[in-house]
Amino acid sequence: MDFLKKNSFFLLAIFSGILYYIFAYQIERTEFTTLLILWGLLFSSYYLLTRNYKVSVSYYTALFIVLRLIFLITIPNLSQDFYRFIWDGRMIYEGLNPYISLPETYINTGNYPIPQAEELYAGMGKMNGSHFTNYPPINQLCFLIAALFSNTSILGAAIVMRSLLILADIGIFHFGSKLLKKLNLNPNLIFLYLLNPFIIIELTGNLHFEPVMLFFLVWSLYQLQKRNWIIAAVLLAISINVKLIPLLFLPLFLKWFLINDEGNIVWKNIKNLIAFYAIVICTCIALFLPFFSSELIDSYSNSIGLWFRNFEFNASFYYVFREIGYLFRGYNEIAVIGKITPVLTILFLLAVTFIKKNKTAKELITSMLFALSFYYFTTTTMHPWYLSTLIILSIFTKYKFPLVWSLVIILSYQAYANIPWKENLWFVFVEYVVVYSFLIYEIKKPTHV
Repeated sequence: MDFLKKNSFFLLAIFSGILYYIFAYQIERTEFTTLLILWGLLFSSYYLLTRNYKVSVSYYTALFIVLRLIFLITIPNLSQDFYRFIWDGRMIYEGLNPYISLPETYINTGNYPIPQAEELYAGMGKMNGSHFTNYPPINQLCFLIAALFSNTSILGAAIVMRSLLILADIGIFHFGSKLLKKLNLNPNLIFLYLLNPFIIIELTGNLHFEPVMLFFLVWSLYQLQKRNWIIAAVLLAISINVKLIPLLFLPLFLKWFLINDEGNIVWKNIKNLIAFYAIVICTCIALFLPFFSSELIDSYSNSIGLWFRNFEFNASFYYVFREIGYLFRGYNEIAVIGKITPVLTILFLLAVTFIKKNKTAKELITSMLFALSFYYFTTTTMHPWYLSTLIILSIFTKYKFPLVWSLVIILSYQAYANIPWKENLWFVFVEYVVVYSFLIYEIKKPTHV
């Protein structure tokens, strides 16, 4: 029996490796039908690989690393963002502040401050090049490392960045397994994240830096579970300085600090809570100081604001509200709705903070999962790679709807089958019907650990 299990594991591993190779080297994002078929086959293999853990952990560990290494020497074929990453890193390498200048300004004036400036600008696209960068300092550090090792080769820079992402996923494996053990859960559940085709393709393949953010977030949660809250605060701040998303979680720590095991408020612990927040905030400010200038606040806030005022992609409830706006006012209401949805998110976050217990790590992570899900359900822009945070959080809870979402989110790529890109809202509709149906099923089914 063990022989058969090992054989089936190796056959599935080889089959997956071949599919990932085709994905990495043969596919363009405009080939939606081919992409959809490969995606379905990869998720079928993923399901078979992770439905039980009878094979040695070392085999799974080797597999998640090898599958990522298949992408090592490729240029991303489903995303253009990495060109801006390289631009920002080389700007810092040249001693220039990437937060206060626009790539298009340099290109339009014929001033090329970095090697391959024209090629990088063409790769990132006019829309990206006309906006200020919104990537926080630790993310910029990763871009700088790529510039240090490869300042004249786009492929070389991609290899360096991808190596950092693979190392981050190894770190997630290490601390994620430890945290699962602390929570009395099967440590092998971490492979639901590590072997997920969406994670491998969208993050390792397309060079999105969520793994670095998630590495520090998971490490922070592990330290928090060990009651090392000072270290946890520093790690959480570093996670925020890779991607801003963990900022949403800050209010949720209130009851974790103030409520004891009997469910009573311990007011003397408020000094620890205040210290925790102070460390997070001060660390975040300190990490931004090397880039500080009189123009930084305006340029950075303007860049962040664009996500709420201008961009729309793969949205859920926002598209419903937009259609209502068309009916009653005859034009797109993004300027209005984009200001309302952050307010709704804050209200929901406060409700989760004060209504839910959030005392144990499982309760806290579950609240994180639903707080972030609410934000993604109401946002104007839901890029696929945002989903990775929900996936990693879900493995520490009883809810697995993010895994289902990672399967159907490929439908959003139908937009890129059109030149210029254009969304078919029927595909978006199917995506969210599946996600909400499974979410409702999980909420209503009998409680289990």
